[in-house]
Amino acid sequence: MSRNRQSGPPSPGGPPAPLITPGICSVTFRRLPAAEVARLAADAGLAAVEWGADVHAPPGDPDAVRTAREAAERHGLRCCSYGSYFRAVPDDPDGFAPVARAAVLLGAPRVRVWAGTEGSREATAEQRAATVAALREAARTGADHGLELGLEFHGGTLTDTVASTVRLLEEVGADNLRSYWQPPQNAPDEEALAGLAALADRVCAIHVFSWWPGNHRLPLAERAGLWGGVFGLLHERGAPLEALMEFVPGDDPAVLAREADTLRRVAARR
Repeated sequence: MSRNRQSGPPSPGGPPAPLITPGICSVTFRRLPAAEVARLAADAGLAAVEWGADVHAPPGDPDAVRTAREAAERHGLRCCSYGSYFRAVPDDPDGFAPVARAAVLLGAPRVRVWAGTEGSREATAEQRAATVAALREAARTGADHGLELGLEFHGGTLTDTVASTVRLLEEVGADNLRSYWQPPQNAPDEEALAGLAALADRVCAIHVFSWWPGNHRLPLAERAGLWGGVFGLLHERGAPLEALMEFVPGDDPAVLAREADTLRRVAARR
């Protein structure tokens, strides 16, 4: 069994709890069973997991959700979030309630959600208003279940820019709705860091990967300038959050330990 690396309050006289908790999104290894994802993450020294709703913890499969939860607990990982694919569109037949119930069963305090299916420039006023209404209702349902919601910061949605994300959060107006952050594709380091600086007070977690150019996957160490700047900003902000590895080169489990070591070092600013 892997050692328990779950983070928590420091013991009296012990070292302070880390500001940044390193973790993994289970979608990093979609083809592997939940138990193997948890084992790999714990062996690599990661402390938290975001279980994905697509393979490892579908909202309509309570047995799979329980299996994911038990795998995290067995390997000493904290389940920090539920990576849902709730899109906040008006034609969703089930709404957010099944996702919220699955998150509670999983033991996740936060649910990642998506802001529609159109980019901020392409969406009509009616589409934007519908997504705002759906997110507002989802936030109410989440609050009833004791959950925080985090918007996926992603192209092709209303969170494709920092300005649109901030506007969306203000339009929804829910205290339990915040945003993830990840490096925008093809954005130079300076541009990506300026965006994070503008959004940082609203960020609940970040997805960590190094793509350049396009979606060409690099080791984290090859964008050391970007990630050093990211964690410098987050340390200045001073609020605890999770840094979750989302992709690794080649989807290769063999490189996880190396990538996790880089993440831990840069997140701790060593």
